[in-house]
Amino acid sequence: MSILNFVNQDQLDELDEDPQTAFMELVNHAQRSLHEQTKGLNDSEDDWRKIEELRHSFMNVVLASAKRFEIEPFVSLEVPTRRTFDMRDFDQFNFDLDHYITQLVLDNSLRAKRDTVEILPKSKDAIRAYIHKLRECIESANMTDQKREALLKRLDALQVELEKRRVNMVTIAKVAFALWAVPGSAWGSWEAADKLITKLMRNVAEAKEIEDQKKQLPNTQPPKALSPPRKETPAPRQAAFGDGLDDEIPF
Repeated sequence: MSILNFVNQDQLDELDEDPQTAFMELVNHAQRSLHEQTKGLNDSEDDWRKIEELRHSFMNVVLASAKRFEIEPFVSLEVPTRRTFDMRDFDQFNFDLDHYITQLVLDNSLRAKRDTVEILPKSKDAIRAYIHKLRECIESANMTDQKREALLKRLDALQVELEKRRVNMVTIAKVAFALWAVPGSAWGSWEAADKLITKLMRNVAEAKEIEDQKKQLPNTQPPKALSPPRKETPAPRQAAFGDGLDDEIPF
């Protein structure tokens, strides 16, 4: 089985550019697909053989993806041969996978938080006013209905984002860039539109600056290496031939 038995092409095309995030998304898709493909199977010999085949293929796809995305410690792991693979291999792999994915999810959440900011109510009111005026500028602009609708939808998304406790600065920046990309001749007044976009971005930037000054920013070093679910216990040393004989020899 190939990766497309667990993740379709559209899902692959939409994976995040960040390797860790992409790996988490791919594993999530693959786990859901595996569940859907096995939930109707029973304990009959034919069905059990199919379940084992799907689980082995799932493990193969996840490890191959981890190696491509360079996600440790999966890079150094090997897929058991189909002949030796059994339920115990899958159960242990699935348990360890959940352990590592939990750490990746938490790392990703911390990274994402750095791209957000808490905006005070007064600043939010000002931004809402800018959005309202930008909406008026778009509605009176000289552009196609399709372009106008697309920009108004971006403002709608920005309005929704603004209601969150912490606002995603990347989302706001994308809206601003989309508006700045409209040719100046399309606006009824380019100067007015540009001034509104600039004020909107300045409000967000000032909120982030104030927030950063109030707290010590977390370091931007690479995320810590993922820790294993358990410590490997070294195998007990086997006595070598001749150990202890010196005590028995009288000379």
